[in-house]
Amino acid sequence: MVNWNSAGSWQPQDQNQSTQFHFIDMLKKPIEIYVFVDPLCPECWSLEPYLKKLTVEYGRFFTIRPVLSGQLTNLHKDKFERPRKLKDIWEKTANRTGMCCDGDLWIENPIHHPKLTSIAVKAAELQGKKAGKKFLRKIQEFAFLDKKDISSEEILLHCAEEIHLDIDEFKSDLYSNSAAKALQCDLKITREMEVEYIPTMVFFNESDEEAGLKISGIYPYDIYVKVLKQMLQKDPLPAKKPELIDFLSQYEFVATKEVAVVYDWSVEKTEKEMKKLQLKQLVEKVPVKYGCFWKYIK
Repeated sequence: MVNWNSAGSWQPQDQNQSTQFHFIDMLKKPIEIYVFVDPLCPECWSLEPYLKKLTVEYGRFFTIRPVLSGQLTNLHKDKFERPRKLKDIWEKTANRTGMCCDGDLWIENPIHHPKLTSIAVKAAELQGKKAGKKFLRKIQEFAFLDKKDISSEEILLHCAEEIHLDIDEFKSDLYSNSAAKALQCDLKITREMEVEYIPTMVFFNESDEEAGLKISGIYPYDIYVKVLKQMLQKDPLPAKKPELIDFLSQYEFVATKEVAVVYDWSVEKTEKEMKKLQLKQLVEKVPVKYGCFWKYIK
């Protein structure tokens, strides 16, 4: 494993381009990126804007494989000091990164069974990789924005309904050996790749027999691009960014920060552009403790 010391591809709306990209999407992409995360890690949440931008610009070259690290499965052990510490960590992370994470969760509605949250992600994945990614994103929204206990079965089922999973299947899988074994597989990969910090991204090139390249922590976006190009052994141009409304229709619910990062805009310009769409009733503004999110109106 090489340590660096210093996320499906976009579908354009143009019909000819779309056909071309659908064809590319069917091909085996040369790079696989393992993204080691935990559903309750605010730093992992703050990686989201960079993963979206990387996907928009270079998604034709890679697939993303989320791996649950299991590093936050014992959050409930220190019942007195830990909630206050976690609240402080979340609030500072939100202020620093621009991705809202409301630390009041740990005082008002703390997570009681974090391991079940991770198993639930693997249960969702049993309905497809895309379903797993959507479920992971949804439970992050419920925790960081809505202060919901995402280890509660009721909340997990609500998240599953929100992303249109087969609920009976999800209920069955939630307490199955299949989901538990899938989580154990993720934990084994985490140990084997010596991942000690989250988030961590490990880049692999299927045509290169050498070890993957590992980046631990959050870095400026240019670093991820540099690593991707190093793994590709070429310098491809980024894809043309989609129209803003097309981006929003793809992701449906995004932070001001995510839009700003993807489009290289200031927060002020992003809010101005989003308000134009709001006036056209194409998006709905959703204020949160730190900043705001935008919901695409179908």
